[in-house]
Amino acid sequence: MAGGPAAAAPTWSISPSAGGGTRPADGDGRPYIYAEGTPGSVLEDKVAVSNPSGKPLKVSLRGADADNKGDGSLDVRKKATDTGAWIRFAEESVKIPARTRAEVPFTVSVPAGATPGDHPGAVVARAGGRDSGVSVHLRVSGPTLSALTVENVRVREGSIAYDVVNRGNTTLSPRLAVHADGVLGAALDRSRALPVQLLPGRRVSLTEPWKDAPALDAVDVKVTVTAGGGAADSAAASARFVPWPAVGGVLAVLAGAGCAAYWYLRRRRPSWPVPPHLLRLLRRQGNVRSAP
Repeated sequence: MAGGPAAAAPTWSISPSAGGGTRPADGDGRPYIYAEGTPGSVLEDKVAVSNPSGKPLKVSLRGADADNKGDGSLDVRKKATDTGAWIRFAEESVKIPARTRAEVPFTVSVPAGATPGDHPGAVVARAGGRDSGVSVHLRVSGPTLSALTVENVRVREGSIAYDVVNRGNTTLSPRLAVHADGVLGAALDRSRALPVQLLPGRRVSLTEPWKDAPALDAVDVKVTVTAGGGAADSAAASARFVPWPAVGGVLAVLAGAGCAAYWYLRRRRPSWPVPPHLLRLLRRQGNVRSAP
């Protein structure tokens, strides 16, 4: 009797501790770690590492600065110079017994000269050749500004590309509105929330699909991005849509017809007789031979 597929071995995980931080868990727990304090303050929190396997697990911990990739997805920087550099663990290397969940305390020491606003970071754990992390949403008390710019709008085949830059000091959840007017009226009118958390000071390059773009038209495209706190900006671009394969086919047909007409007229051109006195003159000069 054949056995079923082998069950996957349980893997370790890291999560915010249910009872730590300035915003303790409520219900199913915290999706991330939130910390807020003034410059010069020291904030405390915990992460929980679970080892469901039957063997002890050695885990190393480090702080990291969060970052946006070029396409807007979240990542961490290789070298920490902001929040990641301010995180200190009670133990950077922890050995967790089998089938055990351990809580590891850490602190975030906010420098006295830290700028107000959001400082996104992460706690990254590594074990068994794998990295896993927990987001740290740190806000330094003080004035905040929500601002963004939209730049470099480009109309491409099947899409509209554009850049968004966070010019403020808060993390933004942007929303897109794109409108295109053609010769015959509106060619596109769309709005939606963008699946991006745009971190302060970061630039991302985004693409909006436009599969039903007109085949033949001249359009003006306007891209508007808004976010909480009054952040908003727009940028525009123009584009011409020409069905070049069809135009090329028509030109080829017209060229062929023109050539055919030329050769037809050339072959049908009448041969006018040479006047007798001019023919005699040419014969005397030897330029025309008499027919045999």
